[in-house]
Amino acid sequence: MNERAKITASHLSRQAIVYLRQSSAAQVEHNRESTDRQYALAAKARELGWPNDRIIVIDEDLGLSGSGFVARSGFARLTAEVALAHVGLVLGLEVSRLARNNADWHRLIDLGGLTDTLIGDADGIYHPALFNDRLLLGLKGTMSEAELHVLRARLNGGIRNKAARGELRRGLPVGFVWGEADGEVRFHPDEAIVTAVRNVFARFAETGSARRVWLWFRSEGLTFPLQMHQNAEIRWVEASYTAIHHVLTNPVYAGAYAYGKSRQETMLDAAGARTKRVRQLPRSEWQVLIPDHHPGFIDWQTYEANQDRIAKNTRPGPHKVGGAVKEGSALLQSLASCGHCGRRLHTHYRGRSSAPGYHCPGKILVEGRGVYCLNIGGIQIDEAVTRAFIAALEPAKLAATLAAAERLEADRETSLKQWRLGVERASYKASRAERRYRAVDPDNRLVARGLEREWEESLSALEAAKAELARRELERPRVLSQEERDRLLALGPDLAAVWHAATTTPRDRKELLRALLEEVIIKVERDKAAAHLTLRWKGGALNEIDLALPRSRPATIRTDEDTIALVRRLAVHYPDTVIAGILNRQGRTTVYGHRFEAGRVGNLRRHWDIPCFEAGPSSTKGELASIKKAAVVLGVAPSTLHRWLNDGIIPGEQLTPGAPWRIRLTDDLIARFSETAGDGFVTMHEATRKLGVSRQTVLQRVKRGELEVVHVTNGRKKESGSR
Repeated sequence: MNERAKITASHLSRQAIVYLRQSSAAQVEHNRESTDRQYALAAKARELGWPNDRIIVIDEDLGLSGSGFVARSGFARLTAEVALAHVGLVLGLEVSRLARNNADWHRLIDLGGLTDTLIGDADGIYHPALFNDRLLLGLKGTMSEAELHVLRARLNGGIRNKAARGELRRGLPVGFVWGEADGEVRFHPDEAIVTAVRNVFARFAETGSARRVWLWFRSEGLTFPLQMHQNAEIRWVEASYTAIHHVLTNPVYAGAYAYGKSRQETMLDAAGARTKRVRQLPRSEWQVLIPDHHPGFIDWQTYEANQDRIAKNTRPGPHKVGGAVKEGSALLQSLASCGHCGRRLHTHYRGRSSAPGYHCPGKILVEGRGVYCLNIGGIQIDEAVTRAFIAALEPAKLAATLAAAERLEADRETSLKQWRLGVERASYKASRAERRYRAVDPDNRLVARGLEREWEESLSALEAAKAELARRELERPRVLSQEERDRLLALGPDLAAVWHAATTTPRDRKELLRALLEEVIIKVERDKAAAHLTLRWKGGALNEIDLALPRSRPATIRTDEDTIALVRRLAVHYPDTVIAGILNRQGRTTVYGHRFEAGRVGNLRRHWDIPCFEAGPSSTKGELASIKKAAVVLGVAPSTLHRWLNDGIIPGEQLTPGAPWRIRLTDDLIARFSETAGDGFVTMHEATRKLGVSRQTVLQRVKRGELEVVHVTNGRKKESGSR
């Protein structure tokens, strides 16, 4: 069939869409020939009979892949116009320009067949509703997707082979640059950058914490180099925790070549759209790892030790010890474990002095009980471990003392060295700005003014760097003299004094313990008032320590007998909450002067074996009820019952002053509360008028039984009458 014969007047009355796509930005920039050929398809549409006003060029997807993993707004617009039957012809240079994914391609074919839309490429024009054309379009789509798969497999295979040899040039972290040879990696030629990176590893070797390295950079006011990508200029910014952590965990700094540390995964979001995420893989799943590939800042063994330390700084599992050093006086934080169940002991502080203690919530976690597997004060435990630690350091006291002093000097010198390099960097920037200003044409005033301003700013930065360096050099500690070293050596053997010195912080003591101790296992035998400690040192050595715990002493103060007797009497009738209220209304307090609460009443009952209140069966003589409950049964307000109790019209019970009133609901009492009054009853007002007496006299006669009284609940009127 002639291709032009497929074009009808209906097709020409609709739009002709020319769809353009290039797979990457590099192709758009460097392969201009393909782009020009695609734009030229608009001329072919005019040849086929479409006027210029009905020819639309969609070029929104230039630089996007047609694999289906990337959202293409241009292709979405194309399919929408086809579905609305607004398009008579879709033109593309080839099928691969339209889609490299069969799902997208067949969706377009289906829509074109339903809406009578033609699809054209460099080979011809096809009608998706015709079997032969549809078959040919399907084959072209399949071959296009297969071509993409073959190209991708060849490209990835070449990349993996080159990476396996350590020659694939990927982005290097700050501190490294690529050399001229294949796979050659060198240190950055900028000494300041290399020094900053070395300081990270030096401080971590000393502190063992990425966060403390970051805090050291901040306390010293030091900046850190930042490079967004391989070709970007290095900027010196305030050190961030992310940058420090990246340096410590990147194997490239250990001289290793690594490839395939992450994997891109495609997922469906809640709306059903494809999304991508990058998942970091464990070391066992890395595609390529070549230790000793290039010179590193640390060796591979040090790198693995650092990773182990960083992992231990995170919150450990239930049966593991470790974790970063935290504030607090408990020396065995993250080092102590339970000798009964093996779980890591938690730390707590109690009392006004915040005395440390250790507990194991094993039974709470496993059995759900409100008791601890182990709970012991930490003062005696910490003292025993401290004595063992100082005894273990006895042979190395002198060397450790001098090493500490020398390390202090070295730390200050490290900080000053980086500041000196910063002054050199600022001096170079000022010199470069001056050269650029002097080289500019004086007649070009706009450029000259901008360069002059840049020169002035660089000179100001240089002066600020020099001033800061001078200030820090004045503050630096001077080098120890021989006399001072001798004095320090004389103090060295007394390590216990240094340990307990006011200048030694709990954090310092914890760091010292971690340097030698791996774990402290605590087992408590309460029946024997003893504790057994097992100290596991780094290297595998074990120490056993037995401690005698103080036995519990009887209480020297106790609650008075009158209060105990009252609680024993009230517990038969009331729960702990009501008893606490009664005791407080009577002005009673605990032995420590506190107000009573339900918990304190409960503790008092349990100590003196006083049974808890239990509601018993109702009496045959009537239920004994509270004012509130009696008011509900009788259908009156509680205030009415309180008034009748005060007037003595109805009887009530009160165990002790301050205790709640209780009323026994007998049949006779219930009969005195009725909706209507019987014959012979009059209101209280009429009774006082007929009898010629006051209201109080009427009430007195009611108490003596001379008059009978009922409460009319309907209308809330009280009536009385003679018997």
